[in-house]
Amino acid sequence: MTLAAFTLALALLLLTPGPTNTLLAVAGASRGFRRSWPLMGAELAGYLTTILPLVSFAGPFLEGQPAIANAVKLCSAAWVLSLAVKLWTAPAPNAADICVKGRCVYWTTVMNPKALIIGLALIPAGGVASTMPYLAVLCITVVVVASLWLALGAAVIRSVSRRHPALVGRIAACFLLFFAASLAGRAVGWV
Repeated sequence: MTLAAFTLALALLLLTPGPTNTLLAVAGASRGFRRSWPLMGAELAGYLTTILPLVSFAGPFLEGQPAIANAVKLCSAAWVLSLAVKLWTAPAPNAADICVKGRCVYWTTVMNPKALIIGLALIPAGGVASTMPYLAVLCITVVVVASLWLALGAAVIRSVSRRHPALVGRIAACFLLFFAASLAGRAVGWV
């Protein structure tokens, strides 16, 4: 895959709504863009934690291990489900402060299937020198896309949350529940 094709595929994948993006939008809505900005570092660290070992070591091993891929999907689904429950049950004004912390964004990103797609399908296997440009593009794209999700939360969702404080957390919880069900369904062959 060329670097240009990788950049386009990566941007489209990262722009797609998912658990990490949901958490970033909720944080942007409740805390604002500037106070939520450090969460981008947690997201980037989460992606690198998963992608670097995949690109370096695990790619060839995992190709013939569908049971491991399904186990990862089930673990991811359980984590996202637990976040959905926390967002649903958290007191409305404090939902993001309780549920959307750096460690939650980090672990959600580590278990995000997007990281597996990036590490196993988008970044070509090779040595450190050949993957370095792809990793640089990954870092830049993650920061740009995360900024967009934080800004969306800060600009659009925040206005809704002022009028209906519990609504944003509950809607985010529903999205996370959908993502958890989708992951679990794919792992067990229902989807």
